[in-house]
Amino acid sequence: MIKKILYISLVTILISCQSEYQKLLKSNDYENMYEQALTYYNTEDYYKAYSLFEKLLPIYRITEKGEKINYYIARCYYEEGDYLMAAYYFNQFIVTFPDSEYCETAQYFMALCYQYNSPKPSLDQTYTYKAIDEFQRYINKYPQGQYIKESNNYIAELREKLEIKAYEKAKLYYLIEDYKAAVVVLKNCLLEYPDTKFREEILYMTFRAAYLLAKNSVEDKKEQRIESAIDEYEAYIDEYPEGQWIKDAEKMFEKINNKTI
Repeated sequence: MIKKILYISLVTILISCQSEYQKLLKSNDYENMYEQALTYYNTEDYYKAYSLFEKLLPIYRITEKGEKINYYIARCYYEEGDYLMAAYYFNQFIVTFPDSEYCETAQYFMALCYQYNSPKPSLDQTYTYKAIDEFQRYINKYPQGQYIKESNNYIAELREKLEIKAYEKAKLYYLIEDYKAAVVVLKNCLLEYPDTKFREEILYMTFRAAYLLAKNSVEDKKEQRIESAIDEYEAYIDEYPEGQWIKDAEKMFEKINNKTI
């Protein structure tokens, strides 16, 4: 009996709350609607908050409240996890209210939105680049800003993702034995990411790819490609004289010296 009473009471409360929200949506008492929207926002009921803020936007568009409503709409999308829509509204807010006290936070959260949409390294990295650009824009605009440390950390993480993608792409050419392309792409990878954690492996693969390219070359291209392979060997051993692949590298170089390639 007690459980039944509690259940009925709960249902009654829920219906009452829903009825109050529906009344607000149809109300012309905009001040009350605004206050209730803030209440919903502060209690993390972002769907109801957004619905009310959206209805209020045409009413307060050119007022101080209009500025806050635009910001809250963007934040509602963010808190609901709709990051692309949130990024759009944060950007619109920055463009529309460039002098707002909320612009710094809006810029940072827009960057966060793209960061959350940045996929694993094997997929298209459009949003990774967007996130880096927006975090960098935040740093440039707010060098003493509240989110400088976080922005720098996110940029480092996102650049590492791009580094992994570049490494995997370069290694793929090596693995499918397209050695001519592999040499070019591996060297470009090092030019773009000179401090990569894959540096030794990339230098070794570049030498081995150059070696195998020379080995399988027609005679009129062989001598030039052997010279290129020697250059890649020297680049590897200069940096890693006791490297992980030094024995394999020395065996290949010995064949070059003995002209048994």
